[in-house]
Amino acid sequence: MPYGEAMTDLVETIRRVCLGLPEVSERPSHGTPAWFVRGKKSFAYVWPDGHHQDDFPHLWCAAPPGSADELIASDPGTYFRPAYVGHRGWVGVRLDSGVDASELAEIIEDGYRAVAPRTLVARLDATAPQG
Repeated sequence: MPYGEAMTDLVETIRRVCLGLPEVSERPSHGTPAWFVRGKKSFAYVWPDGHHQDDFPHLWCAAPPGSADELIASDPGTYFRPAYVGHRGWVGVRLDSGVDASELAEIIEDGYRAVAPRTLVARLDATAPQG
């Protein structure tokens, strides 16, 4: 998918999901939008025009232990181990693979949970719809 309206929608979806989490802020980091818990700990970066050898639009996101390996094994066309942070358990998500907004939101929330302090995770859980 070439960068355009659909990609802008995905970037806006990522932004909306990230900023909807407790005590998250956005600022550029390494030349791209990034999201931080309490202004310090990053948990997501979006590269709408690609980054280094990954010349496709993608998201880097923190992930719970073992989650990145499971995602990559389940769908290597969508998920990959990103440069610089993959060794720390982060996952890359190709935004041109047909991944939908609800799946992105789940990955982002899992990434937030992987780095946020317990008090913020508890706050997130308290606001989650009961089902």
